[in-house]
Amino acid sequence: MFETLVPFELHLEVWALIVGVLALGVYTARVLQPLAIKAGYPAITKRQKAWFVAAVGSMWIVSDWPVHEIAEFRLYSVHMLQHLALSLAIPGMFLLSFPSWLFELFLNPAKKGWQVFEWLSKPVVAAVIFNALTLLLHWSLVVQLSAESGILHFSLHLLIFAAGLTMWMPVIGPVKQWHLAPMNKCIYLFTMSIVPTVPGGWLVFAEDVVYRHYDTAQRLWDINVLTDQQAAGVVMKLIGGFFLWAVIATIFFRWANSELAKDREELHQNPREPLSSGV
Repeated sequence: MFETLVPFELHLEVWALIVGVLALGVYTARVLQPLAIKAGYPAITKRQKAWFVAAVGSMWIVSDWPVHEIAEFRLYSVHMLQHLALSLAIPGMFLLSFPSWLFELFLNPAKKGWQVFEWLSKPVVAAVIFNALTLLLHWSLVVQLSAESGILHFSLHLLIFAAGLTMWMPVIGPVKQWHLAPMNKCIYLFTMSIVPTVPGGWLVFAEDVVYRHYDTAQRLWDINVLTDQQAAGVVMKLIGGFFLWAVIATIFFRWANSELAKDREELHQNPREPLSSGV
């Protein structure tokens, strides 16, 4: 029944990408890591390996059948979930899996590429690029052209993934010198959650079909096109926002706990004199 509504399609380009990324991961762990350890760099942690597996697995799920077919031809709400994964969750997971020495290997600090990526990763630049691309990808003409052109569709997915990488660099990137202070990270991520509410609210309250490409006679699970459109707006407005707010809360409470720990340590090292009774 499911394959009747969403016919199976083998995406060789997706499998090639996933196998290639996995091969790079294995090569990094078995060939590059011993050399890095000899040079004095830390080994890849179990946590980083887990993030890598989660990132690759998530990329495979959202890019292959049936999610790809549903997202591109059936339900715009699934399309929205796919884009949130490719622009927010998966780039963040990949960055959390990256050891700093591997990043320096790909982009030599002495070369031009490092300076370009450093500029792209500046908070203002990264925020403008990420949000401008977010708005562009929800323009009805771009959605229609993307559905009609496989090359454009693949290119846009690469763009939002790359924009997601640069967006996360000031927060969780492998180059610690590029990180913002904890409270500035919270402010930065809060601003990133504002712009998506514009197209999200537009989709929720639109009284007509915005994307004609998804207005098909054969409905998956009998979901009405307007209901699907409103669900897409909710996904963009709330789920994307809650994801960022959850990260903000995590950063804030970790910072608060570290500050409390510092205060306790300082108090332990420099105990205050008891107050005089005055007698």
